[in-house]
Amino acid sequence: MGGDNGEQVPTPENMTMMQAFEWYVPADQKHWKRIESQLPQLKAFGIDNFWIPPGCKASCSDGNGYDIYDLYDLGEFDQKGGEGTKWGNKKELLSLTAKAKEVGAGIYWDAVLNHKAAADHKEMCRAEEVNSEDRTQTVSEPYEIDAWVGFDFPGRGDKYSSQKYHWYHFSGVDYDDKTKKTAIFKILGDDTKDWAESVDDEKGNFDYLMFADLDYDHPEVKEDVINWGKWLSKEVDIAGIRFDAVKHFSEDFLREFIVKMDEIKGDGWFFVGEFWKDSLDDMSEYLLRMGTKFSLFDAPLVHNFSAMSQTPEADLRKVFDGSLVQKEPINAVVSPPNRKLSRNQQTAADSSRHL
Repeated sequence: MGGDNGEQVPTPENMTMMQAFEWYVPADQKHWKRIESQLPQLKAFGIDNFWIPPGCKASCSDGNGYDIYDLYDLGEFDQKGGEGTKWGNKKELLSLTAKAKEVGAGIYWDAVLNHKAAADHKEMCRAEEVNSEDRTQTVSEPYEIDAWVGFDFPGRGDKYSSQKYHWYHFSGVDYDDKTKKTAIFKILGDDTKDWAESVDDEKGNFDYLMFADLDYDHPEVKEDVINWGKWLSKEVDIAGIRFDAVKHFSEDFLREFIVKMDEIKGDGWFFVGEFWKDSLDDMSEYLLRMGTKFSLFDAPLVHNFSAMSQTPEADLRKVFDGSLVQKEPINAVVSPPNRKLSRNQQTAADSSRHL
C-alpha cells in the first residue's frame, strides 16, 4: 500500500480468532487445561485471539454457559452441581489467561447478558401471555403466575456482588409453575414496564428469547451487570468480549456497557456481537447505531456458504455477494457455523477471521 510520499506502507495484519470450543466438548471440567496446553502451538500456527466459552456458572454442571445462572461465579463456588463449570474452575481459568498473555495471544470472553436460568426459588407476579409469533400481541388477560425468577446465589452469598434478583428485575418468562403451562409471559409491573424497545423487531419485538429475560430498564439490573463487566476486566485478563444474542436485549444498555468498559481499558478492547439474522440491511443498521468500535459475525456469509455447499453448480466467486464482509469489511467477523447446529451439521472448522 502506497503512502503520501510514494513509500510502501505495510498493510495492517489481518488478525485471526479461533473459537476454542464447540457444543459437544466433554463435560469433564478439563477444557481450560486443554486450551492452555495447546496455546503455544496454536499461536505459532498464527492464531492471535481465542474466543473461549461462557465461563460463568450455568444451570447445571454440564451446562455450556448459555443457560447462565451467576455472572460472578467463574467456577469458584459450590452452586448448581459443584464448584467448577463444565469447562473447569476459576484457578484453571486464570492459569489459561496468564498463559495466553505469556505467548502473546488475546482471550475473548463470551458474555451471556440476555437472561438468567435455574432460579433458586419461585415468586408470584402478574403477567399476561403474548403471541409467540408476535410478542406485541397479548392473548390473555393479566393474571398471577408462579415464576422461577428468584436468584439468591446461596453458594456465593454477597461476595463480589450483593445484588439478588426478583420478579421485577425481569421482563418475561416461559413457564408458569402454578398452572404448569408453557407460554411466553410478559411480566407486568407499573405502567412503564414492558419489553425493551431497542431490540430487533422480528416477531414484533424479539426481547424475549429464553429462560428469565432480564429487564435492562430496571436500574438495579443495569448497575449490577455494568459492575460485573468492570469486575471481570480486573479479575480476568481478557482482550475482548463476544456478546451473545445481541438482537434480543437492549442496544441502549449495550452501548452504555461498552462505554463503561472503555473507561477502564480505553481502546484496548475488541467487541463482537452475535446478531444471527440473514438480513444485511438489519445488520448494517445495527452497526450504524452501535458505532465503529463494534463488530458483528457475518451471518449472511455463513448462509451463502451453506447454500453453496448444497448447490453443485454454485459459483464460489459470488460467495461474498450480499455479505457483511462486502458491505462493512472493517466491522465484519467471518463466523463459524451457528453453535446450535447438530453435530452432523457442524462440519466446518471452529475458527473465525477478522476482515
